[in-house]
Amino acid sequence: MNTSVDNYFIEGCGRCPLGGTPNCKVHQWVVELKLLRTIALDCGLEETTKWGVPCYMHQNKNVLIISAFKDHCVLSFFKGALLNDVENILEKPGKNSQAARILKFTDSQTINKLETTLKAYIYEAIEVEKAGLKVPFKKNPEPIPEELQQKLDEDPILKTAFETLTPGRQRGYILHFLQPKQSKTRIARIEKCTPMILNGTGLHDKYSSKRK
Repeated sequence: MNTSVDNYFIEGCGRCPLGGTPNCKVHQWVVELKLLRTIALDCGLEETTKWGVPCYMHQNKNVLIISAFKDHCVLSFFKGALLNDVENILEKPGKNSQAARILKFTDSQTINKLETTLKAYIYEAIEVEKAGLKVPFKKNPEPIPEELQQKLDEDPILKTAFETLTPGRQRGYILHFLQPKQSKTRIARIEKCTPMILNGTGLHDKYSSKRK
C-alpha cells in the first residue's frame, strides 16, 4: 500500500498487478483526480491515504475518498446518504448501498463546471461529521457471508467495487465464498478474489478466460 498521496499518482493504489505500470487505471484519470484533490483540500480537509487511495478527513473522521476505475474516476462520500443532494447528482455505488454516495467523472470539464457545487456538498459532509450524524442501516437483503461483510466494512474501495459489479457477478462471488464450512477458508477465498473484484471482473469471467 502507498502511504503518500503524491506516490498514488505515480504508482497507483498498489492493490492489483497493474500498479506501477502504464496500464494502471490511475494514469488514465490523473488530471481529473488532481482536480478533485485540489477541491477537497480547498475545503480544508486533512489528506492521507487509506486503502491505497487518497482519503480526506475532518478531525480524523473520514469524509470522502477519490479513486480510479476502468471507465471513470470517482469522488465517494462515506455518508453521502445523509446529504441533501439538492442537485440530484449523487449515485449509489450499487442498488443495496446504504451509506456511500458517489459522483463519477470522465472528463475534467465536468469537474470544473461543478466545482462550486462539489465544494457545497463537501462543506455539508463536514457538517454531518461535526454533528456526529449516523446512517441508519437496514438489514442487507443479500446473503453476504460474515467474512465478506467484515472485509467490505473495513475497506470502502473494495465495497464500492463490489457494489458496482452486476448482481450476477455479486451472486457468483457470494456463492463461492459461502461454500467452505471453515471461516479461514472463506477468508482465503475472499483475499484471493479481491484483485478481481477491484478490477471489475466476475468470478466466472476468470474461468471463461482460462477456457479460451
